[in-house]
Amino acid sequence: MREWADFSVDEGDGGGAKLTLTGALLISSIAVLDRRFREWSGGEVAEIDLSQAGAIDTVGAWTVWRFARDHDAKITGCTNEATRLIDAIKDFGGEADISPRRPPILERVPQGVGNLVVSWGLGVIRLVGFLGAIIASFGTLIAHPRRLRWTAITRQFELVGVSALGIIGLMSFLIGIVIAQQGAVQLRQFGAEIYTVNLTGRLAIRELGVLMTAIMVAGRSGSAFAAQIGTMKLTEEIDAMRTIGVSPMEALIIPRLMAVVFMMILLGFYSSMVAIVGGAVISDLTLGIPFMTFLSRIQEVVPTHDIWVSLVKAPVFGLIVGVAGCYQGMQVEGNSEEVGLRTTWAVVQGIFMVIVLDAFFAVFFTEVGWG
Repeated sequence: MREWADFSVDEGDGGGAKLTLTGALLISSIAVLDRRFREWSGGEVAEIDLSQAGAIDTVGAWTVWRFARDHDAKITGCTNEATRLIDAIKDFGGEADISPRRPPILERVPQGVGNLVVSWGLGVIRLVGFLGAIIASFGTLIAHPRRLRWTAITRQFELVGVSALGIIGLMSFLIGIVIAQQGAVQLRQFGAEIYTVNLTGRLAIRELGVLMTAIMVAGRSGSAFAAQIGTMKLTEEIDAMRTIGVSPMEALIIPRLMAVVFMMILLGFYSSMVAIVGGAVISDLTLGIPFMTFLSRIQEVVPTHDIWVSLVKAPVFGLIVGVAGCYQGMQVEGNSEEVGLRTTWAVVQGIFMVIVLDAFFAVFFTEVGWG
């Protein structure tokens, strides 16, 4: 059981109080003594007796000497160790502020903007280097196809694609229901409920199917990439791979990128089809449009180029999500907090870039006549 340092009070010879300290004056046992010193209200103190105190360290010596200094008291009964420590610390003093000086706003704002611009510039340089390493690794694998790790690629296909079918299917089904139901509510005002099929089909196939799938993959697989690679970076597994001659790009990055690019094509198409089924179900139940009539009508109103638009966007979105996750994972360093920070950034950057590129594709395909 810990013995806390404390003191007893006696009447001193010169009229002031005499404090006799007991217990070890160590950082682990001085909390009670320090609190009593700070709350002292017993008047003048003439003497502090250390003859009955135990071991002492620098914190204990500083606590005793500070109290003696504040009350103009003398310290007696010191051992050689206590004398040496008190003599060592009594000449030290601090004049610095407790909290750092806050610069004025005219200095603080430009400094913050400058730091942000510099960090963005360094980030762009690192990202370009990372993309260059990916291209170089793909070139190496094309020249030496036997180095391609099919087991790792198959495993990533399972994690990115097969394991995501349930959640993406449920999300897409519900989105199809929402599009059809809300679209019908608005079209009913004009007596054009039949065009709910057009609205659901084109939105699901051209835009929302692949876009929502990309967002789901970013939150599910992009974050997993960053966390997995970041943890390996933190535990120095990636350095160990380099030491034994294994390329982290070929073993970790390439399989994940290939999986997310190819599986986004299948998942995007799957999501669009499930969304159409969801729209057909709610139309059959609430709008009076038979299920099979809805599906057959989809073939008539959705142009073929909408499917091609979706298939073009899907691998690009997958590449963006994969690069964001793997890049942020490779940037982890220092401590475990970085893993969470980089994982968050992977999801944020992936979703942001997907939405930006989707807006670009919308304008581009409209300009080339696929609007």
